[in-house]
Amino acid sequence: MDARMELASRVRELVAPLVPHFSTGRARVRLGVNTAIHDDTAAELEAFARPLWGLAPLAAGKGAVPHTELWLRGLAHGSDPAHPEYWGEPRDRDQRIVEMAAIGFALALAPEQWWDPLSGAERDRLARWLRSALPRETADNNWHFFPVLIGLGLDRVGVPYDRSLTGARLRRLETFWLGDGWYSDGPTERRDYYVPWAMHFYGLLCDTLTGGDRFKERAARFALDFRHWFADDGAAVPYGRSLTYRWAQAAFWGALPFAGVDALPWGVVKGYLLRHLRWWRGRPVTGPEGLLSVGYGYPQPALAEQYNAPGSPYWSLKAFLPLALPDDHAFWSATEEPAPALPAVSAQPHAGAVLMRASGDVTLLAGRQHHAWLRHGAEKYAKFAYSSRFGFSLPGGPLGLAQGAYDSMLALSDDGGAHYRVREEPADPETGGDTVRGTWRPWPDVEITTWLTAAPPWHLRTHRIRTARALHTAEGGFAVDRDAGAEAAAGTGYARASAPAGFTGLRDLDGLRSGAVVDCLPGTNVLARRTTLPTLTGQLPPGEHWLSCAVLGAPDGREAEAAWRQPPKHSTRGGGT
Repeated sequence: MDARMELASRVRELVAPLVPHFSTGRARVRLGVNTAIHDDTAAELEAFARPLWGLAPLAAGKGAVPHTELWLRGLAHGSDPAHPEYWGEPRDRDQRIVEMAAIGFALALAPEQWWDPLSGAERDRLARWLRSALPRETADNNWHFFPVLIGLGLDRVGVPYDRSLTGARLRRLETFWLGDGWYSDGPTERRDYYVPWAMHFYGLLCDTLTGGDRFKERAARFALDFRHWFADDGAAVPYGRSLTYRWAQAAFWGALPFAGVDALPWGVVKGYLLRHLRWWRGRPVTGPEGLLSVGYGYPQPALAEQYNAPGSPYWSLKAFLPLALPDDHAFWSATEEPAPALPAVSAQPHAGAVLMRASGDVTLLAGRQHHAWLRHGAEKYAKFAYSSRFGFSLPGGPLGLAQGAYDSMLALSDDGGAHYRVREEPADPETGGDTVRGTWRPWPDVEITTWLTAAPPWHLRTHRIRTARALHTAEGGFAVDRDAGAEAAAGTGYARASAPAGFTGLRDLDGLRSGAVVDCLPGTNVLARRTTLPTLTGQLPPGEHWLSCAVLGAPDGREAEAAWRQPPKHSTRGGGT
């Protein structure tokens, strides 16, 4: 029961700072003035509704729910067209539909908490407002689940609706199924955390609440791949969009026991969930009032997506779904187990990734996914490597290497090193064995094929560059936290940096490029506020060229120094290893 108490306490701790920010009518939660692409009313509904992802399981499991009256009054007033705090009618592709799903979820799990205390007229208005979302057009991705979740809530409280509307959503979602446990998030190349925390999470809710088993079978297969995304200390690899949802990365592990899917022993599943939640404890992710910030490892507004408003981070409460389980469920009585030993390399072709682990850390080599519409889409999807220890960086400005913070990228300039271009949209991806391969074109007359090969604790990079223009090149390793001091060295063919946070370095396998160590602008890395970045630099005339390097990222110490002295070598040029 210690784990249950730990999770329940954390939900109450996260929700408490919201209370002073409720509006007079309790239907809006106003957390700040930074804006998203949707209107402020939708943003204030978001901050009201998203805590229900944690409060509803707490209520369903008979836990003490704090400040229930605030949410009950908000549900009554926000769904009343005559009230000044009415949330408004949902339109096509409206953010309201996303947040209405959280309310549907709450009704499905704990109607005695969120429905029964309402008056008859209040129930009628809330039901009418929820039903109004069902025929609306949604984004063609995981959003199709939102009307389904609304329907599940209406089912639980006995409200009729047109089931053909939700049936069509489920049929569309089927077209995103790839096999082997994997979905795409819509008709795209994106296979990121929206697969576990959305596609599988919502599917498991559906099966559990309707008695199905299709989604459960798929989740059981996915678990075997997804466990490779977590380091031994509980950290997940930061990758893709919506990282401000933070520990929603572990929501899948909480959904497995809720759905009764014993893909792994309960003690192992419990370990993945609790280690991840504990990894976040003590990290500076809240502001002075205790409100969750937009960012990842610390408040970082530059990381925000266009759709992130001040209440967006409360999507993280999806990780607390096990609180809906009864006290006698085997998940609670299972002994938490440490991270099991896993193969050092895991090729995951559907994700276009090879994941490797060494010294308990995880590195994801990426070669398939992209998202050009997204703010900083290239940095979130198309870097060469993403690390549970070192994270990744965003540009702090357009000029030079310090502003660009080009970790795990080959940056190219045709104006003498003032402005750089990087890989944005990989094409012709191939993933197999230990290698990811893809082609990219930073200019119409420059074509680059990149091979990324796992050789734990190193990884190897090879680039075939065909260019019609002269180029300056800068290839970054991992950026390491320098707040506690860092020792750096660079010379012909190498660059390295060591700090308490870790050891990172590159060796040019041809020995022709020059090493440099770049102090990146503050606030560029998603985990560390100030970083230093080992980099290899060079110049290329027009023609065909090959560049190759070995990149090391590891905990600082003797093992890292020993590995640095023995870099791996390519056995074939441009053919993997």
